[in-house]
Amino acid sequence: MDKVYVEGMRFYGYHGAFKEENELGQRFYCDIIMELDAEKPGTTDDLDDTVNYALVYESAKEVLEGEPVKLVETLTRKVASLILGRFDIVHAVTVKVTKPDPPIPGHYDSVAVEIRRERGFDGT
Repeated sequence: MDKVYVEGMRFYGYHGAFKEENELGQRFYCDIIMELDAEKPGTTDDLDDTVNYALVYESAKEVLEGEPVKLVETLTRKVASLILGRFDIVHAVTVKVTKPDPPIPGHYDSVAVEIRRERGFDGT
């Protein structure tokens, strides 16, 4: 399976288990790897035959800047489900959502959740 990477997307959202996170908000980063057969788009050179990176970005933005949730796991699952639901060419997707500088005791650069979902795994 071929892969398309959209990495380093940055968003500002109001997700988290703490009240302050929901009120003040914070940064979130997102990386997406989509598994697909790139033979046709590689031959036709037609954007309609593959995934449009701008639409992938908008899908991640919809979730990460959208309705607040408590867990990074929830955000990650929602992004993966949206990608599989919107792009029929994608057979599987790996999504990593990173929360830099989490408001927890200790010294952390970031926390992150990465999941991989295949078409049919969640009903799509």
